[in-house]
Amino acid sequence: MTYKEEFIEFLIECNALKFGEFELKSGRIAPYFINTGMFDTGLKIKKLGACYAKAIQEHFPGNFDGIYGPAYKGIPLCICAALALSDMGMDKGYVFNRKEAKTYADKSLVVGMPLTSETRLILVDDVITSGKAIRESLETLKSCENPKVSGIIISVNRQEKGKTDKNALKEIEEILDIPIHSIVTITEIKEYLHNKKINDRVVLDDRMLAKIDAYLEEYGAT
Repeated sequence: MTYKEEFIEFLIECNALKFGEFELKSGRIAPYFINTGMFDTGLKIKKLGACYAKAIQEHFPGNFDGIYGPAYKGIPLCICAALALSDMGMDKGYVFNRKEAKTYADKSLVVGMPLTSETRLILVDDVITSGKAIRESLETLKSCENPKVSGIIISVNRQEKGKTDKNALKEIEEILDIPIHSIVTITEIKEYLHNKKINDRVVLDDRMLAKIDAYLEEYGAT
């Protein structure tokens, strides 16, 4: 089983991937929803870190110094990914930003590894919608010795249109000039789960697959 397949089954086991009707922030009514807040135990976050680490290793094999996670959801992600990378023989630093600057003692805007203009970071986050949080993170890092963000890894690429007919991630990737990769895409999820039994039940049947296909026909963009 590949790490992508492991991650898809992991999403189902943790109830982090649901099928039904869900209103998104964009106002769209989607037939599926991904909630990475369901990774709420030590074992779950450990497995999640391993999936991020394997994706990082695949797309950015060694050419970076540390993992950056934007507060708040990115904080456990950067730490668990760094831990998993160390288990794989890649001991890298981690760093995350403060939501609010301290007015006493250590007033740094970030917590973790020391940064220089030569530091190369991989940014990890759960999902990207508008890219606002990513842009805010880049602004924060500019004032912290301006390290280079070499790439971004997120959990799932929903493969949906952004403000244009382009994939929302592609739009952000072009604006920021930073490569963005996901552990899995919605296409990989539906292809792997279609009529597959997990814990003795079919997770994604023909009826639900048809709803996802119809949704992507309207809003999808590879």
